[in-house]
Amino acid sequence: MKTSSAFPGLIFVVILAIGAAAAFVIHLGLSDFLAVVVLALSLGVAWLTFASIRVADQWSKAVVLRLGNFRALRGPGLFLIVPFIDTIPYWLDTRVLTSSFKAEKTLTKDTVPVDVDAVLFWKIVDPEKAALAVADYQTAIGWASQTALRDVIGKTMLSDMLEGRDKISASLQTIIDARTEPWGINVISVEVKDVLIPSSLEDAMSMQAQAERERQARVILGESELQVAEKFGEAAKTYANNPVALHLRAMNMLYEGLKTNSTIVIVPSSAIETMQLGGLAGITALTMGLGQDSGLKGSNNQPTGGAGTSVNAGDSAQPAGPV
Repeated sequence: MKTSSAFPGLIFVVILAIGAAAAFVIHLGLSDFLAVVVLALSLGVAWLTFASIRVADQWSKAVVLRLGNFRALRGPGLFLIVPFIDTIPYWLDTRVLTSSFKAEKTLTKDTVPVDVDAVLFWKIVDPEKAALAVADYQTAIGWASQTALRDVIGKTMLSDMLEGRDKISASLQTIIDARTEPWGINVISVEVKDVLIPSSLEDAMSMQAQAERERQARVILGESELQVAEKFGEAAKTYANNPVALHLRAMNMLYEGLKTNSTIVIVPSSAIETMQLGGLAGITALTMGLGQDSGLKGSNNQPTGGAGTSVNAGDSAQPAGPV
């Protein structure tokens, strides 16, 4: 990275302006030849000063070579070099830098092709090594990161890769840091951005997850049925010792059913006889009670017949024909 600054140009302009002013004064008082010499000297001094002054930013380091040999690291701030002898081939940024890398169509340990995108956070801790030990440290970091990612993917199962990205990131950080340490570069962290799998495999995994949820739902339902059966067993023991409670429970069940539904069908069975609901008198009394309740609710809207009423459970009382 090359750093530019306006300060050397400002110095160049100031020196040249001073020389031009001196040459103009000499031109007025002395000779033109001396004025030209002064102007030429001021121009040379201004250019040498411009070529010698360098300014590095707070986060920059300049690698100075003298006749091809490493001289020193300069910066941050103002420093001087010798024109034509000293050169600055590299300006190194010592801040935390980021590089994105990815691996496409790489097979996992269970032979599933995946595309993985990741981001590398790194920093130059030894600018001398970064400038002298490797030709292009940014390209080298990119290739080292990509090959490390492929190695980690090849040794990892797909399920572990989808669930344990932190472990993959830690493994990548360890491998890449070991490869870049001789270059004076420290890997701060590695973040896996995305893991892409084939669409057909996504559908299969979705079906697998749905089947697993259904299995869990059936297991929970079975456990619920077991608990309900246990409670029903306890209730049966209570009703067996108290027939009156069983009868009242049966009547309440019929009442609630006829309240919400206009028709209820009672099939003759041993359960009906046990609950003493098979008698006509009991059913008639229950339906008449419901009919009276419904008639009271509908008396504000419908007139009542004269001779008699026939009740359909759950409906309002309707006029009946002559008996």
